Amino acid sequence: MEYLIGIQGQDFVLVAADNVAAHSIVKMKQDQDKMFKLSDKILLLCVGEAGDTVQFAEYIQKNIQLYKMRNGYELSPTAAANFTRKNLADYLRSRTPYHVNLLLAGFDETDGPGLYYMDHLSALAKAPFAAHGHGAYLTLSILDRYYRPDLTRDEAVDLLKKCVEELNYRFILNLPSFSVRLIDKDGIHDLEKLIPVGAK
Repeated sequence: MEYLIGIQGQDFVLVAADNVAAHSIVKMKQDQDKMFKLSDKILLLCVGEAGDTVQFAEYIQKNIQLYKMRNGYELSPTAAANFTRKNLADYLRSRTPYHVNLLLAGFDETDGPGLYYMDHLSALAKAPFAAHGHGAYLTLSILDRYYRPDLTRDEAVDLLKKCVEELNYRFILNLPSFSVRLIDKDGIHDLEKLIPVGAK
């Protein structure tokens, strides 16, 4: 029932996640942050089973920080994505798999922006845009129709708003607000929360 979205531009990645924490038919809170900062320019968005998301994301977060402390430099987004996928795949083949769906977004000085899609079966793909959750069924067609590789930041935000408005209009669940962040060469920037028109 949760929703994540990522859109890659020429020199940035724009990501958003809903703020609802729910279990079954009960909404527990509306200010849940589903984004985890892995380094100065890498962000991990995580949805799935409530305990699994925090435990797995923090495990990855701490190991990437440990890598920086040991080696004196940070992992690139590609390396961080492959490290995350490897751990997810290892746990999948154990008695304690994590049921999480992930988007990893980052910026690298050499390779530029990167957006990586990972599911609970540890499939990994680099994508120009991606979405997770039931809301993805409603918004991937919009992304497919309007996405261009040369999107400006304002155009990417407008595209994100199109997707959120479509969710608000068609999705049976009420997702009242979305955290929005942008990653570029200067790091991770918090943007204004997105609140759909008419959301309760």
